[in-house]
Amino acid sequence: MVAKSTSTAGLRGQIAGETSLCTVGVTGSGLTYCGYDIADLAANASFEEVAYLLQFGELPTQKQLTDYLQAITAHRQLPEALCEILERIPKSAHPMDVMRTGCSALGTLEPENDFAEQDQHIINMLAKFPGIMAYWYHFHFHGTRISTLSEGRSIAEHWLRLLTQKAPSELHIQAMQASLILYAEHEFNASTFAARVAASTLTDIYSSVTAAIGTLRGPLHGGANEAAMALISSFKDADDAEQKLMAMLARKDKIMGFGHAVYRTSDPRNVVIKEWSRKISEQIEDMTLFDISERCEQVMWREKELFPNADFYHASTYHHMGIPTDLFTPIFVMSRVSGWAAHVKEQRANNRIIRPSAGYVGADARDYIPINQR
Repeated sequence: MVAKSTSTAGLRGQIAGETSLCTVGVTGSGLTYCGYDIADLAANASFEEVAYLLQFGELPTQKQLTDYLQAITAHRQLPEALCEILERIPKSAHPMDVMRTGCSALGTLEPENDFAEQDQHIINMLAKFPGIMAYWYHFHFHGTRISTLSEGRSIAEHWLRLLTQKAPSELHIQAMQASLILYAEHEFNASTFAARVAASTLTDIYSSVTAAIGTLRGPLHGGANEAAMALISSFKDADDAEQKLMAMLARKDKIMGFGHAVYRTSDPRNVVIKEWSRKISEQIEDMTLFDISERCEQVMWREKELFPNADFYHASTYHHMGIPTDLFTPIFVMSRVSGWAAHVKEQRANNRIIRPSAGYVGADARDYIPINQR
């Protein structure tokens, strides 16, 4: 038998390429985009500033940001053919399947014919992804064909207006801005790496992003915020949460929303979204889910030294904003497309097809045996 590979399972700790877009667990609070600390960006920037930073490498001037926002706003309308496709996707479909199909269909209707067009197609996806999710949702769950245009100045406000069909509060807009910033980029995670593998073949940008969405669809990558919502909503109060969580730990049940493949003591995104969860809970004068979440955090650290990741407090934040649980992960897509697309650009700029080797662990060399002798 050929010797087993010495590579680490899941490529943990292996450097699979270079990027100037993001560092994870290295400097500052533990997460940076193009050199800017995530805490600084989440506290001061808009999501569009961050998307521009990832796309072009520098924060925009006021004029550049204004032009960028105008370009995004101008591309919000979905093609009629895409609306027809969304209507044909069944109500029972997983919303992530809707996003994957919507992105792929968009690539056939408004294709990237040349890599020189890549920036306009990044803008196109940023503009249209909220509409893809909202149109399908309203058609199948409310029986209405909504306009995918809105008066929303930002992607955060636009998405909330499309989903709720009313003007969102300023607090909700600010919380969504912060959420989109937190989810925008995270180095060589599974979906980003999938996008880069696809891009390394010189395929179009929609195919690369579709590959990324399909990868995020898996429960070990995306969906932890939905699982966290299922967890915290199963407890009646903080004391009930502690009692039942201890029982789950005793049974060695898997508890989603805690720990991380790279971070060891805390997730820097959690600090930010936890505060937004607190603010929104205080605004509606209902601290139940926040208190349950905080008790879960305390128990998991005390018993297992596991900390909440970015998804955990997103659950209560999104829930109190009126967002259906099944739509939590598609919001991740609306944000992370900025990071995925930036990685596609970076891969194309210095490309070599990604083709790793495998450590063979199968049978030793053997001769073919005729079927009548087996």
